[in-house]
Amino acid sequence: MSGELHGVIVAPGERLDQRVETRAPYVVEVNGVKVATTVGMVSQREGKSVFIPLKGVYVPEPGHIIIGLVESIGVSSWGVDIGSPYQATLSAQDFLGRPFNPAVDDLSRFLRVGDYVRAKVVAFDKTRSPLLSVQGEGLGRIISGVIVEVSPAKIPRVIGKKRSMVEALEAKTGCSVFPAVNGRVHIDCPSRELEVIAVLAVKLIDREAHRVGLTEKVIRFIEDERKARGV
Repeated sequence: MSGELHGVIVAPGERLDQRVETRAPYVVEVNGVKVATTVGMVSQREGKSVFIPLKGVYVPEPGHIIIGLVESIGVSSWGVDIGSPYQATLSAQDFLGRPFNPAVDDLSRFLRVGDYVRAKVVAFDKTRSPLLSVQGEGLGRIISGVIVEVSPAKIPRVIGKKRSMVEALEAKTGCSVFPAVNGRVHIDCPSRELEVIAVLAVKLIDREAHRVGLTEKVIRFIEDERKARGV
């Protein structure tokens, strides 16, 4: 039945069967025993038992494309919140793509506190702040649309198997939807009404990521909302 629970809920600290497929940091091995570090669900996927985290903290890795929130301006760089325990750094030279002169360039002309950026994590080893870069196609300051916060653990559900969920969101709303691995979703729509529907749909996924039949439920939700709102 669409929307029903499908799996066994696991609490932090509970042991998991060794056959359950897992990934750090949501599960760790203690003396050879797999232990959950967050609330999750053991579910069957394609004949295998897998652990699906229902909550989690984003841990940066080099190569990740993230959405960051500028929260401070320094002399030659910006401090960027990436939804992690670690504040990231974006250098002025990288953002500008040229040598930076603090005597001439005022960083607040380019990025202000409260701005969002799409960036790549280029370095992080837990001994220093994550280093970001906006040099690359599709990277840089986000100038339109809205950002929706979801649990980083739910991002795979926002994307869907073989991008099925994100493609359904885009097809049914006409919006551009970019789910970043750090738990932020950039939604850019042709109208305010469609933006509201897309935001509500993403929040629905965040709430009900543990349920089966979710893609179909989201599609029905969008269709019903569009009909009710006349868009």
